[in-house]
Amino acid sequence: MFLPFCKPNLVSMPWQWQPNTTISARHPTPPIPRPSKLPPSPKPTSSVPPLKSQAPESNPQSISTKHTTQLVETFHQNQKLSTLLQKIQRKGSDPLQLLREEGDWTKEQFWAVMRLLKETSRMQQALQVFDFWKSIEKSRISEVNYMKFIEWLSKSGLMEEAVSMLQEMKMHGLSPPVEVYNSIIHGFAQEGEFDSARLFLKEMVEKGIIPDPETYDGLIQAYGSYRMYDEMCKCMKKMASEGCSPDHVTYNILIRAFAQGGLLEKMEGVHRTLLSKKMALQSLTLVAMLEAYVSFGIVEKMEKVYHKILNSELHLQEGLVRKMARVYIENHMFSRLEELGLKTASKTERTYLVWCLLLLSNACLLSRKGMESVIREMEAAKVRPHVTYVNTMALAYLKMKDFRHLDMLLCQLRSQNVKPDLITVGVIFDAYVSRLERTEALDAWRGIGFLKEEVQMNTDPLVLAAFGKGSFVRSCEDLYSSLGSKGREKKVWTYNDLIDLIFQKWKKG
Repeated sequence: MFLPFCKPNLVSMPWQWQPNTTISARHPTPPIPRPSKLPPSPKPTSSVPPLKSQAPESNPQSISTKHTTQLVETFHQNQKLSTLLQKIQRKGSDPLQLLREEGDWTKEQFWAVMRLLKETSRMQQALQVFDFWKSIEKSRISEVNYMKFIEWLSKSGLMEEAVSMLQEMKMHGLSPPVEVYNSIIHGFAQEGEFDSARLFLKEMVEKGIIPDPETYDGLIQAYGSYRMYDEMCKCMKKMASEGCSPDHVTYNILIRAFAQGGLLEKMEGVHRTLLSKKMALQSLTLVAMLEAYVSFGIVEKMEKVYHKILNSELHLQEGLVRKMARVYIENHMFSRLEELGLKTASKTERTYLVWCLLLLSNACLLSRKGMESVIREMEAAKVRPHVTYVNTMALAYLKMKDFRHLDMLLCQLRSQNVKPDLITVGVIFDAYVSRLERTEALDAWRGIGFLKEEVQMNTDPLVLAAFGKGSFVRSCEDLYSSLGSKGREKKVWTYNDLIDLIFQKWKKG
């Protein structure tokens, strides 16, 4: 959280590491799709294998020529498709007009265009193209094509169009499969229109189409996202009464929903059921459980789930690692910060956050040797100095009243090319100025005009969570709040402005 008179420097971090895979359970995601039902393989017409002598010997030159021809054809097809997609991407392009001009598109071209229109939120244009494309050849009026299109419309929230296409499907004499009804039901549920979702669930049952676990999973997940936990339980009971057994996806959805709602007892109860049935716990579910325990600050259970994640291939988002660090700080378990940093590094590398945790752990323990050891490692790894690292050590030295090491540290800032921030200035005031002592660092900053610059806060929030803001910064906040709306209208605050406010307060006594 930035102070009102501070300008955050968003580009001052040494680097921003982004792992290959990050998983978060804050936002509901659709259930992991089950394998599609494949048609049975065609039966062989004869059980006797053909004799080798029946096959004519291949001509190597003929094979080479055929292969070259196929490569050339593939190249031209890809080039043609690329040109078509470029035309579609142009501003103001009309896909329907392009299709009319070209006469027809192959199946590959059509679906490539459809995907592009879907990704660019142009589903209305996609509908027009689909209507025209299927009118060119009657065989294109098929369950597969309608099923895919209804799924896309439902996921885009275009439920009126999805239902219209379902009716059109029936008019053509096609029987909508369970997948089509699932898309419609889930689409309405995701929009919070549960009455409509239940209406189509009833319709599919009346038509003799048996709901599968995925039908109920989508409903349960939607109820969870709207925090309708009673409806979730009712849906589970209906599922059982219809003879549809919940599978591992169903239980994972329930665990995630209860975790995100903070219903730990229900979450743990479903988790036990899942384990008793020897079902798999999904990665997203593990993360959701971890977030739940972190939110409530339950250290033992948080660590138990975290160890499971460490044994998987999951990469946690930095934000969740930071929340775990805050739990340790709030419980004064400072040595665990180092463990958290090392475990995080084992999954990634020694990032800015990892070094921050390692240094902060020793700083909170007031271990000068520990801090110096981490700094030596950072120097060996050629880590770029940062004001967060400096302020972490400075706050520790201030707490230890080790003013000799503090002064040495602050005097090195310029040679290390580290720019102080509000916390650094606060440390100097809390350590020296409040005791009416001079310091070389402050004199040097005045000399180079640093105190005339705009106030910035670039210290990592974890450092402030561990050590607090300090007396100087808290006083600045209090004085700023007491200025009134006119006094706070000043758009740019310098360090000198804040220092003047503090001195005025001291004079008033």
